Amino acid sequence: MKWMFILGLSLYVGGNLYVYLRMLQALAPMHTLCKILFTLGFWLAAFALFASIALRDAELPHAVQRAMFVVGSVWMVFVLYMVLATLVADLLHLIFPTFGHRVWYALGATILLLAGGYINYRIPRIERLSLEVEKSNFRTPQRIVAISDVHLGYGTTRPTLARYVDKINDLEADVVVIVGDLIDNSVAPVEREAMCDEFSRLRAPEGVYMVAGNHEYISGIGAVERYLASTRIHLVRDSVVSLPCGIELLCRDDRSNRRRQSIAELVAKADSSRPIVVLDHQPYDIEQSAATGIVDLHLSGHTHRGQVWPISWLTDAIYKQSYGYRMWGSMHAYVSSGLSLWGPPFRIGTHSEIVVIDLHAATPQSCKPMSRSM
Repeated sequence: MKWMFILGLSLYVGGNLYVYLRMLQALAPMHTLCKILFTLGFWLAAFALFASIALRDAELPHAVQRAMFVVGSVWMVFVLYMVLATLVADLLHLIFPTFGHRVWYALGATILLLAGGYINYRIPRIERLSLEVEKSNFRTPQRIVAISDVHLGYGTTRPTLARYVDKINDLEADVVVIVGDLIDNSVAPVEREAMCDEFSRLRAPEGVYMVAGNHEYISGIGAVERYLASTRIHLVRDSVVSLPCGIELLCRDDRSNRRRQSIAELVAKADSSRPIVVLDHQPYDIEQSAATGIVDLHLSGHTHRGQVWPISWLTDAIYKQSYGYRMWGSMHAYVSSGLSLWGPPFRIGTHSEIVVIDLHAATPQSCKPMSRSM
C-alpha cells in the first residue's frame, strides 16, 4: 500500500509537471508577471486537495475548506485528461507538423469532456434487479434499495443529499441499506449542516441500515458512530439484523478493522431458513459469502468502478467483481458503482446509481434473474 501511494503520487506530480511545462511554453509571449501568477495558481490548485485532507479537522472557515476540496479534486481529473489530450496533440504534431496550438486544443477537449462528465454524475441511474431465492420464510416480495459511497462532506452537500432522498422515496423501498462510505473525510461538515437529518424523510417501513466503509474509519469511526446515533440511520458493525419481514441482514464491519469477524462467523449467528443478505463495503470476500452455501445475496460498493476512464480498467483488474451483477454458484452478488463519488464531481465512462432489488421466493417455474436500468 505504501509503494502504491508513492507510485500514485509520483505519477500525479509528473503529470502536473508535464502539463505545466507545456502550458508555460504556450504562454511564452506573455509578460513575466502573468507567468508568475500562472505558476502560483497552477501549483496551488495541484496540491489543494492534499491540503484539504491534511487540514480537514483544522478550525478553518467552512468556505475555505470547501474551496480547497473542490478545486483540488477537480484539478486531479483535469490533469489526468490534460495529460492524455496533450499527448494525443503532440502525437498529431509529429504526424502533421503544421498542426499548431496543441495545448489549447487539448485544453478545449478536456473542458468539454469534464462538462459532460459533470452532467453524467448529476443524473444517477436507477439499476433494477428482480432476484429469486430458494427460501420462502419471508414476506415476499421485498424491495431493498441499496446505495453506497455517498461521501457526504465538502463534495456531496446537504442539497445534493436531499435530491437523493427524494429519488429513493420515489422507489417505494421496504428497507434502505447503505453499503459503506456515507461520510467522506470528516464528520465535521456533515454535523455542521446536519446532513443526515435528510434521512428522516425516507419512507422505508423496515428501516435504514448501514455498514461502515473505509471512509468512516478515515473520518474517525468513533465520531461517526456518535453522530449517526442521533439520526434515523442504524450503523451496524459485525452483527446480524433480523428484519420484521423475515430477511437477515449480515452487517460486516469494514476491512479497515483488522479484527472484524469473518463472513462464516456472522453466518453462524443468522437464521439459515431465512433469506440472508450480506452487506460488506469492500468487495474482496464475495467468494467467501458464496462458499458458505447459505448466503443468498451479497452487496458491496467501494470501487466506484474507477469513477473515470481509464481508472475503471484498473479496478476491473484488481477485483474479481468490480461492478455490477453476477451469480456465484447459487448466490446473487452486486457491486455498486456508488451513488455519489469521492473527490472530483465527474463520471466519465461510469455512472452513479441507486440499486433497486426486488427479492422473491423461488417458484418451480422460476426464471433466471433479470436486470433493467433506467
